[in-house]
Amino acid sequence: MTAGRVSFVGAGPGAPDLLTLRAVDVLRVADVVVWARSLVDPAILEHAKVGAELVASDDRTHDDVVAIYARAAEQGLHVARVHSGDPTVYGALHEQLAACRALGLDIDIVPGVSSVSAAAAALGQELTIPDVSQTLIYTRRPTRTSMPANEQLVELARHGTTLVLFLSVRRPRELQADLLEGGYAPETPCAVVYRASWPDELVVRTPLRELAAQIKANRITTQALVLVGPALGDAACAGRSHVYDPGDGHRDRPLGRPDRYKKARSSDG
Repeated sequence: MTAGRVSFVGAGPGAPDLLTLRAVDVLRVADVVVWARSLVDPAILEHAKVGAELVASDDRTHDDVVAIYARAAEQGLHVARVHSGDPTVYGALHEQLAACRALGLDIDIVPGVSSVSAAAAALGQELTIPDVSQTLIYTRRPTRTSMPANEQLVELARHGTTLVLFLSVRRPRELQADLLEGGYAPETPCAVVYRASWPDELVVRTPLRELAAQIKANRITTQALVLVGPALGDAACAGRSHVYDPGDGHRDRPLGRPDRYKKARSSDG
């Protein structure tokens, strides 16, 4: 009997056509598909093979899911554990990996399109703009999951860069207060993106001073990202990237040596 396998599959932010080709390949061969029904579009199940066991994880505990992994180990089954977004970011993955390793299962992780990428696409802009912001910080406010002492939001906000907050819209007034205390100015541009890439996607742009009021006015309590920082504003006066600057040379476009450029192009076919 072959060893059982668990593939942790990132389903992307919502839209089923953002599922990767690798994810589709896994779904086509998996014997069991465990999927986060409340966060993943059911259309992805169209890729599951005929006869595959489909298990929604909404009403399952960690132990319930581990019991499925144990059965996979005993029977040599391939389980596709489908997570929303990318499973390695706020995916409750760590404890599942530990359980699978203890069971002697083979493991692989299929990356997924992050909700951050989908949110930026919905906003129609780059999050790392020259001379404005070259750093992204992904974080969250503490809820039932506590934060390490050195990762308090007020301290992270002091960097003044682009901040992306997951799982943080339930207490919007506290969120706004932390960001202001951390040093963001009241007029700092913010965006709230609810269910990025879903049909009911909602994008709310607001200055920080109105962030809490806007979250409440739009009745957003879950499945939303909050993005904060100067990169979300008008970047018309920002610097340009050096990648395609005619005054900047690199290996594939040597500056001031068109003969070398021609040779490099010909050598690449």
